[in-house]
Amino acid sequence: MSNLSTDIDTFKQRYREIFLKTSELISHKIEEIKPNNSCANCGKDCKIETELFQEFPQNCEYKNWQQNVLALLDNQIMPYVREKWTNIYQYKKNFSCNGCATCCNLACSEFSPSELQEKASKGDNFATQFVSVFIPYESEDEARKIYPEYFELLSEKMQNEKIYFYHCPKLTLDNRCSDYENRPQICRDFPDNPLSILPKLCAFSSWKKEIEPTALELHATLEIVDFYKSKLISLN
Repeated sequence: MSNLSTDIDTFKQRYREIFLKTSELISHKIEEIKPNNSCANCGKDCKIETELFQEFPQNCEYKNWQQNVLALLDNQIMPYVREKWTNIYQYKKNFSCNGCATCCNLACSEFSPSELQEKASKGDNFATQFVSVFIPYESEDEARKIYPEYFELLSEKMQNEKIYFYHCPKLTLDNRCSDYENRPQICRDFPDNPLSILPKLCAFSSWKKEIEPTALELHATLEIVDFYKSKLISLN
């Protein structure tokens, strides 16, 4: 467990470093399009220390700056993010499932069986597919026996959230899907998140390891963009 905790701490530290670096880069881009310290339109004696998240008159150049920042986020930064995500998933095609069956034997969700059923009843596509395949373990101890190391990895990384463990009853004793041709899209797409928690046995863990720095950068970028947009939209 000590090695596991160290790995998790290292991951968190890596993300913090990437987040700060990404935040600085975006902040620099925003400062580059900031107007001069005087506004000819509204006559306001705007100071060079003017902050982005302030109220400005509609005809003020700094109001336009806020709108230009929104355009920067939507038209430059987000296309970059989408392109990089596309490249990540294209690269995934170079890897193939090795049949370890961990994703079938030890699927997890932050939602309980009843919550998943409710989401499915309301038309949630992922929940509908999930409950059509997976059934819950009766206890955590039962799930832990399947793959103790992976169970502890999931539990440690999700330590502040309740997680529920499920398995697919269609799996045969030799770890093969008995209904492979009719498996749902969530099975075909797994793993659909490059930051998924994957066991070392999974063939896609190599893919994840290679693209993780880029995936962390993109995740940080999305968090920062969402923050800027939520603030700016409320001011415009």
